[in-house]
Amino acid sequence: MNIHEYQGKAILKEYGVAVPRGRVAFSVEEAVQIAEELGGRAVVKAQIHAGGRGKAGGVKVAKSLDEVRRYAGELLGMTLVTHQTGPEGKVVKRLLIEELTDIQKEYYIGLVVDRASGRVVMMASEEGGTEIEEVAAKTPEKIVRETIDPAVGLQPFQARKLAFAIHIPKPLVNQAVQFMMGLYQAFVDKDCSVAEINPLVVTGDGKVLALDAKLNFDSNALFRHPELLELRDPDEEDPREQQAAQFGLSYIALDGNIGCMVNGAGLAMATMDIIKYYGGEPANFLDVGGGASAEKVTEAFKIILQDSKVKGILVNIFGGIMKCDVIATGVVEAAKQIGLDRPLVVRLEGTNVELGKKILEESGLRIVPADSMADAAQKIVSLVK
Repeated sequence: MNIHEYQGKAILKEYGVAVPRGRVAFSVEEAVQIAEELGGRAVVKAQIHAGGRGKAGGVKVAKSLDEVRRYAGELLGMTLVTHQTGPEGKVVKRLLIEELTDIQKEYYIGLVVDRASGRVVMMASEEGGTEIEEVAAKTPEKIVRETIDPAVGLQPFQARKLAFAIHIPKPLVNQAVQFMMGLYQAFVDKDCSVAEINPLVVTGDGKVLALDAKLNFDSNALFRHPELLELRDPDEEDPREQQAAQFGLSYIALDGNIGCMVNGAGLAMATMDIIKYYGGEPANFLDVGGGASAEKVTEAFKIILQDSKVKGILVNIFGGIMKCDVIATGVVEAAKQIGLDRPLVVRLEGTNVELGKKILEESGLRIVPADSMADAAQKIVSLVK
């Protein structure tokens, strides 16, 4: 789960991480009022769940209240397109109005879970303000890492080592250490999957501040954090993904034109791979789970068909816990309910497979059966083309 920058900064502030003064505004008048409280000059920052806002024109430096009013008016309601939003962009519905900062130097600090070691790693770089992927590609030697032992957590000596490695000014090293320790504690306490400060800045008056903050949370741990669920912004999430979650379906929209309905995440990934292998493009990842009912299958179809790009659907089911006849019944019901008008290829294997195939065959619907994954992929790609 993602949250906005201003929400992330509020959480970090609770852990002693220094952030600039500022508040969220939902209207032009609110923005002007907050800027007035900050002395009449402010940074006006669009709040969307995507990076690259500055390069896309979503961050403005206003040196007067008139400029705050003008920039807030321009940004609110604007569709901001960044390298992370895709070409459709995201509509700006809120702004962070923040005090101006006398930036002397920008750095990068981030925490991620390293799947290889099974531990949290803190990364730091003196190349702040640019995408860390770009730094990793061009100057990987400028990224330093510390692997953190979960039994003892981030140690002060590790934070100090990172601060010296990225050349934080010596008088400010202790501040930087405190900053990193607070950031790590927030990461652990809130079950984060990513915590990224880009840039971390050193200011002219000798402060170490988080000028930007990105916190992502492990969705599997949200049951422990009702306070985080309250921060969710439905406007920033795909409505189809929200709808899928209500029925216990895992759905992620993609850019292709072949809708996929599969049981099991591994099989879903393999299905998308084989569609691409035969020259097609998957329109989604959709895992109906191991024990899907006919109702779930019907809802899955409805969600897939909400995507106007979908020109055909591939159903690929391996019936272990799930019975193929239940899936077949759901497929037939869904096709009848929604008046399916696009090619549909179904590959069934496993428990009650013959009964499932019989249900599809006797449905009277134009359902194309397939004997294997390769056969199914070739058929749906051919039909769509």
